Amino acid sequence: MKPTQYVAAATAFAAAAFTVAALAVPVTPEELTRLCANAEDAAHCGRLVETEQLKRLPNLAVRDGLNLRISLYPSGSTTFTDVEAASGGRSHSLWDYLGPINAVVLYTTVDDVVTFTLLQRSNGRRVELPAEPKVAPDRQRLVTADFCPTRCVNELAVWRITPEGIGRELVWKPAEAWSDAVATWKDEATVRVEYTPVGASAPKTLDRKLADPGWTRAGTLQ
Repeated sequence: MKPTQYVAAATAFAAAAFTVAALAVPVTPEELTRLCANAEDAAHCGRLVETEQLKRLPNLAVRDGLNLRISLYPSGSTTFTDVEAASGGRSHSLWDYLGPINAVVLYTTVDDVVTFTLLQRSNGRRVELPAEPKVAPDRQRLVTADFCPTRCVNELAVWRITPEGIGRELVWKPAEAWSDAVATWKDEATVRVEYTPVGASAPKTLDRKLADPGWTRAGTLQ
């Protein structure tokens, strides 16, 4: 490739990446309620959200029947194929784009069990997460909080991001039962969790530093 061709190609790649990042907008709780008010099941809800996200992220993914093709960066693509079955059916729906780490989040269902699949666009690696991930300010970690009465792992987890993949680094389980929880980042060294204890009517907030001794170190790379 000639130098001028290389510069042109690099510019095109950068422009495409910028367009995706500029248009990336996560689904708000209000949008989710509106979009999925009449959804038949979890998979249908995911597909309704995907329809909106495909409009916002036109350079990122294409839906063709059961196939969802995601563009990688700087080149290539990978395809997720849904499986329709009375039992064991699986669906993947475009959910969000995490610009700071160049990753795609998919809403994944197996029958009526919901998880999230994160795809690293730079290397095509994917990891299944129990809840929607949030990126740390320093882009080195993710946090997930998966709490509910049934079919949840009921743990707070911190995931380490590396070029080789993403793996659980720290795990913590509260002494009391929580009915739900949402985790974000107060800063790069502190996780903030808004949670509701089982039986409580109002949520509470907890800040937990990564250096706190109560974490269990996981160290599993996927």
